[in-house]
Amino acid sequence: MPNDLARPDHDSRVVAEELRDVLAEALAGHRVEALAGRVARLIEAYRSGSVPASVILDDPVTVAAYAAYRMPATVAALRSVLEQASVAVPSLRVRRLVDLGGGTGAAGWAVAAWAPELEQVDVLEQSEPARTLGARLARGSSVAGLRESRWHAWTLGLSARPGAPGDVADLATLSYVVGELPDALRHEAVATAMAAASTVLVVEPGTPAGYRRVLEARDLLLGGGFEVAAPCPHQLDCPLVGDDWCHLPAHVERSALHRAVKGGELSYEDEKFSYVLATRLPVEPYAARVIRHPMIRKGLVGLPLCQADGTAAQRLVSKRQGADYKQARKLEWGDCLPG
Repeated sequence: MPNDLARPDHDSRVVAEELRDVLAEALAGHRVEALAGRVARLIEAYRSGSVPASVILDDPVTVAAYAAYRMPATVAALRSVLEQASVAVPSLRVRRLVDLGGGTGAAGWAVAAWAPELEQVDVLEQSEPARTLGARLARGSSVAGLRESRWHAWTLGLSARPGAPGDVADLATLSYVVGELPDALRHEAVATAMAAASTVLVVEPGTPAGYRRVLEARDLLLGGGFEVAAPCPHQLDCPLVGDDWCHLPAHVERSALHRAVKGGELSYEDEKFSYVLATRLPVEPYAARVIRHPMIRKGLVGLPLCQADGTAAQRLVSKRQGADYKQARKLEWGDCLPG
């Protein structure tokens, strides 16, 4: 079942173009060379895998570099997951979003591109420069729920989440957050997300370390009464062992600004990410998910699958299987197979 289910009567490309334009406008006052230097430092810090000793987004130039470098990729990853949510949790409607550790607000842009019903966005972030730039970007959106988003100073362990007791949002996101937290606060972050919303999305880099953090969050969500909706077609332990890990790609269209600050020439890149989407809403069962690029040979398709029985396997579909073969040839990495 290819993930080609667009939300009806909603042009997501308009939101994507608005983000590109407001980023270019907001960052026009910064020298590209200065932004590129900060991007190089951010990449080095993130690739080190170490927990930062202080707030990374601590000044306007670093925040501007972060927005140019990370927002397009983060939006692409979250949009990919939300498209899968259309299949796995068909009743999910995001009227209110709580974005925990939201940086410059990429999650709000991703949800605005997917959910025409979006009414309210609360971004919780400790960095004041990030909140300032994120709010400025959001004001450039044509989506009222994003344009009027609320930005809260928030630090795990020190701040309460906004909203009255019992006020539960439709979706809480922790995107590229838990890897920047010490172990003692990772559980608190996931627990805060579970208390904030009926559906929780945790996204981390598509590395072995990022995947391990996603598995920890998955265990906490299952222990808290949530049901895993994606990417797993089951509630059992992950069948991938050894050097294997679950991650997916998201296609990122690079703007001229994005290419400039990263020193890239191509007009696109693939963002590799690991994630778990868990919910208290009804989950639509499905048989399997494609967890790698399918192997396509003449008259044969090999599908690397995570299956509903909790196992991983390579399923071979030959041309002699007719309709199944035609369907298999359409499947891509990340797609799910109906039950």
